Amino acid sequence: MKKKDSLKEYRMWLDSALLTEEEKAELREMADNAEKIELCFGAELEFGTAGLRSSMGMGINRINRFTVARTTQAIAELVKAANGCARGVAIACDSRNGSREFARTAACVLAANGIRTYLFDDIRPTPELSFAIRHYGCMAGINITASHNPKEYNGYKAYWEDGAQISPEQAEIVSAAVDKIDVLGGALCADYEQALKDGSIVLLGEETDRIYLDTVLTTQIDRSVIAGVADELKIVYSPLHGTGYRLVPEILRRAGLKHLYTVDAQMTPDGNFPTVKKPNPEYSDVFALGIEIALNVGSDLIIATDPDADRVGVMCRTAGGEFTTITGNQMGALMMDYVIRARKANGTLPDGAFAVKSIVSTDMAYAIAEKNGVKLHDVLTGFKFIGEVVKSYEAQGKADRFLFGFEESYGYLFGSYARDKDAVGATLMIVEMTAYYRTLGMTLADALADLYRRYGVYREYMLDIYMEGLDGIERRRRLMEGLRKNPPAAFASVAIAKIGDYQTGKILATADGKTEETGMPASDVLYYTLANGDKIIVRPSGTEPKVKVYFLAHGDDEQALGEKLKLYIDDVQHKVDTLIS
Repeated sequence: MKKKDSLKEYRMWLDSALLTEEEKAELREMADNAEKIELCFGAELEFGTAGLRSSMGMGINRINRFTVARTTQAIAELVKAANGCARGVAIACDSRNGSREFARTAACVLAANGIRTYLFDDIRPTPELSFAIRHYGCMAGINITASHNPKEYNGYKAYWEDGAQISPEQAEIVSAAVDKIDVLGGALCADYEQALKDGSIVLLGEETDRIYLDTVLTTQIDRSVIAGVADELKIVYSPLHGTGYRLVPEILRRAGLKHLYTVDAQMTPDGNFPTVKKPNPEYSDVFALGIEIALNVGSDLIIATDPDADRVGVMCRTAGGEFTTITGNQMGALMMDYVIRARKANGTLPDGAFAVKSIVSTDMAYAIAEKNGVKLHDVLTGFKFIGEVVKSYEAQGKADRFLFGFEESYGYLFGSYARDKDAVGATLMIVEMTAYYRTLGMTLADALADLYRRYGVYREYMLDIYMEGLDGIERRRRLMEGLRKNPPAAFASVAIAKIGDYQTGKILATADGKTEETGMPASDVLYYTLANGDKIIVRPSGTEPKVKVYFLAHGDDEQALGEKLKLYIDDVQHKVDTLIS
């Protein structure tokens, strides 16, 4: 982070004529709070490969109209350097408080720089932005969203012409450009109404929705399967107050689903997310209202998408009548198996078919791919890396070989129409898969149990280690540095066979000291492969003040596997506490 004199920066903002009285009132409220002034003004919000993400509010370390404008000015410089002004930039936003204002601010900055700007007329799913960039031939895209973070947050993501988020190299260029732009008034800015009149800003609406939905529908594998059980199949859906409220029900209606029950209390877009603590479909508590409806109507499945509709979570009824979460890893394995099975059945599985997953996602995908002759690529965390693999095949004229891409964090993509995870398309495939298993007299819980019988039991867990406050960044750095300087020899008495340090790009075999290349871009990730084949991965989050630890384990007995995971988790927590104490 770029450190600043917090009090000097604070006074500069307070004295600026560019701030409204309401904005200055917010600043005055923190006048006697030195810690808050330090948090908001002590360091500049840094632009990285994930863009920006922070709490909203006044300050150089917060998301506000000034930090959004400065970042957009830097994006404008990148677009102009690529001669992309005529091709333009597409902009979308989610349902968060402030998102519409920030999206309009970004549009005005681009218009003032002579860049044709396509602005969605209201909130839209993230994957539709990725699609629009590709469909309209844009040079870049901007998305105002903080995904599934709490209501206090907002964020800024930048995309390039392929529809994926910008590369690390481009992120460095943008970051360097940001440093040269005065946050207060350094960005050009056009008048919004005038830009609409002269065509500098073009609004995207229902026509784009229609083309996007038509394209998503082409990813269906067996269009007859939903129709075949439409009279009995019942699905409960919630957008968690986000952007999926309109397009997810519409795609399911077009696919032939007759009985969709929505969680009405969560169908209205609302940046306060009044019915949930965090609008994250990874958390079972967001399904509470949906479970009530599912029990009343007799549905076996509840689906929820996050506020920007790029992630999707599912709860499924078990044989005992309760509802259980299908994790992102489990759903990834289920969908990978289904896509291969269904494509084989209708003769559309291409020669040289491939799938892509992140390195922290379930190893069951390897077993499924190997058994079915499908090439599986492992990539760093971040859907842009999945997009890069698809892009490389596309360059060879082989994009049609792409079956499926997924991350354990509830992100999935079918088809090459977008380069970001798509909860709209994933929901369609989940419902198709559910319908297929219903024809066999099975629920998704039954299908998962069948996967375990065929491939063995796989269990995964993610431990979030939060390090917030003024010293949070230093504590996270200290943890990763400590693990590198004094690497552990074992976890829970299981020896470590290999240590992959993705920052140096080397994988060390602990037995003989030999090294090999990771073959991946540099990233602050430590990857431990244990002697029994289990894996533990440690990496700082790119969007939240925490370090994530991933556990990937495999065995034959589910109870024993759970006990083994608990030993790993306890040992990792002890090692972390020792390093950062």
